[in-house]
Amino acid sequence: MRTFRRRLTLIMMSLVGISMLAAGVTMAQVYKDSHIRALKENMAREILLLESTFDFLPMDSAEASDYYTAKARELEDVTDSRVTFIMRDGTVVGDSEMTSAEMDNHAHREEIESSVRDKIGSAIRYSETIGEDMLYVAHGVTSANGNFDGFIRLSMSLAAVGQEMNKGWYYMGGGLMILFLVAAFVSFRVAAGLTRPLEKITRVANRISRLEYDARVDLYRRDEIGQLGAAINGMADSLQQQLKVIRDNEELMESVLANMTGGIIMIDSSGNIALLNRVAEKIMHVSSDQIQGKSYQVLKRNYELLKFVEEGITRQEFLREERTIYNPEERILQLDAVPMFEDDDSYKGLLVHLQDVTEIRRLERMRSEFVANVSHELKTPIAAVKGFAETLLAGGVADKETERSFLQIIHDEGERLNRLIGDILELSKIESKRAPLEYAPVHLKDLFDNIIEMLGSSAAKKNISLNHYIPEHLFMEGDEDRLRQIFVNLLSNAISYTQEGGKVRIDCEITGTPDEEKITITINDTGIGIPKKDLPRIFERFYRVDKARSRSSGGTGLGLSIVKHLVELHRGTIRVESKIGEGSSFILELPIMQHTSETGSI
Repeated sequence: MRTFRRRLTLIMMSLVGISMLAAGVTMAQVYKDSHIRALKENMAREILLLESTFDFLPMDSAEASDYYTAKARELEDVTDSRVTFIMRDGTVVGDSEMTSAEMDNHAHREEIESSVRDKIGSAIRYSETIGEDMLYVAHGVTSANGNFDGFIRLSMSLAAVGQEMNKGWYYMGGGLMILFLVAAFVSFRVAAGLTRPLEKITRVANRISRLEYDARVDLYRRDEIGQLGAAINGMADSLQQQLKVIRDNEELMESVLANMTGGIIMIDSSGNIALLNRVAEKIMHVSSDQIQGKSYQVLKRNYELLKFVEEGITRQEFLREERTIYNPEERILQLDAVPMFEDDDSYKGLLVHLQDVTEIRRLERMRSEFVANVSHELKTPIAAVKGFAETLLAGGVADKETERSFLQIIHDEGERLNRLIGDILELSKIESKRAPLEYAPVHLKDLFDNIIEMLGSSAAKKNISLNHYIPEHLFMEGDEDRLRQIFVNLLSNAISYTQEGGKVRIDCEITGTPDEEKITITINDTGIGIPKKDLPRIFERFYRVDKARSRSSGGTGLGLSIVKHLVELHRGTIRVESKIGEGSSFILELPIMQHTSETGSI
């Protein structure tokens, strides 16, 4: 913009300078012409005055040449002009600067010829005699007494005119220079007045191009530049408003994509990945920065997904399928492919929705297995009860001892059936959070003293050492009945799966951080141990490591599942470590204090 200002100023100064120079030359020429014209008129008047006052001598007189030469020299002093007397035939009879004999015939001189035609003749030419430009004015004269019939010519050097012209040029040049400087200053101010607002508008336009839509032109003018500034401000207002709408829509879309429970992959019409959300990144174990903008072929690690996308692009119609991928763990995905079309039905791309249904399918499988297991577990005692009852009713048992034995089996199977139904109802109640959970301070040493006293007889039958090492002062907040249920289950299992003469030990320590202290309780036994392959499923419902032994011990297969649910309701965790032939350790981490917002029902 500064270059433009300089150029504009230079152009204006050049135009002003050229105009002023042309005006000066024109004025000088007019001045020169006017001055010469005034000299001509003055010289003509002097000739006319001589014509009426001069005493002419007859031309045929012997003294005529000397007379006219002398008179010419006298007149030169008076008129300050060279005076020449010329006869009609062009012969010079007298001159104020040369003798007539030395001078050529003047009949064809311009001023003489024009005098014949126009009465007053004039010419300007270079004089070889004095070496200067001369102005010649001649007039035909015929004396009243008839003594002279010819021309009187006055001539004057134009050197004086040149001096006057030089003086005029000097004054005019000074004036023009002052005027030029004034014009230059005015031109600069005018150029600055035009370019500075344009500079502001340019700066604002550049800021807007850099996405600074809050930039505005600060101009208060009513001319075209002011209208341009107002148009720029209006454009910035419109862009800012549109950008806000776009950003709001982008934030809304990003929020929707980020908070969707399913994955989204958008593939454009060229087959490149245009968009994917965080859930899709998590499912495919990729980052959007790595694959966005690349061909969908980069999904080749997820082979089934790649084939589904290829099918969707090829068919360009809605597809829904469930496919299993391994990346690296097994996942079951419900895939939806939705083709995108423009208003003119031109293909725009493919939108793929990924829903991880692994957990849903696992729960459905668990539900199916649970129903099957419940049916199986109920069928066994019912079949036993029915069989022995039918035998007794048929009178097939004669002796009382056998009859008593059958009745005992019916009673035991009924008890087992009752325990099974009770555990199922208990687990259902816990999972549906319909049982109240009442928190209160629990003295752990008293709690374990009571549990060991209750289970002592069972341990004594197998000569198992059952001991705890709980500090006397240790309290925690929890539901005492539910905690008793947890530890009774765990200790009963430990006693059941520990051989005679074994040991069961309970240890306790405070862990965690000062802000959230926890109690770690470990139940160790020297039992048969749990195979490594069974450890991940040990807390599943009806899952048994040794099915025959569990059934013979009267277990329902729901105890550890109930334990896990109760531990989680106390905001705790439980895990198991075990080695075959060495024993098992169940490790519980429970918070000492419960958050009051979580008290209530489970």
